[in-house]
Amino acid sequence: KWTKDHPLHKIIGDPKSSVRTRGQLAISCLFSCLLSSIEPANVAEALRDADWLARIEAIHLFLAYAAHKDFTVYQMDVKAAFLNGILKEEVYVGQPPGFVSKQYPDHVYALNKALYGLKQAPRA
Repeated sequence: KWTKDHPLHKIIGDPKSSVRTRGQLAISCLFSCLLSSIEPANVAEALRDADWLARIEAIHLFLAYAAHKDFTVYQMDVKAAFLNGILKEEVYVGQPPGFVSKQYPDHVYALNKALYGLKQAPRA
């Protein structure tokens, strides 16, 4: 079927729903953001949530791509990291500036697990 100007299959959303104001859309978007930012209580709960699994998958893909292209990842901010999977390649991490050991300035660390030691900053 056709409407006056457009075919019905090109309409996005429900044509029977009422028109929303910008304020109503903003409240709806803010509520969606609130729901997606709630942090799970434990690892088991996070592994059941599809959004958290998608985040973990995206971070794993990013790190795999960076390792494949020999990129140096200096910093990566993530809200929560339940990323302790076994690495398939050898990954070495250098000492960050300002934390270089005086005894071993050229020492590098081998990682056994993905993002080993990545934690949130302590809260005051």
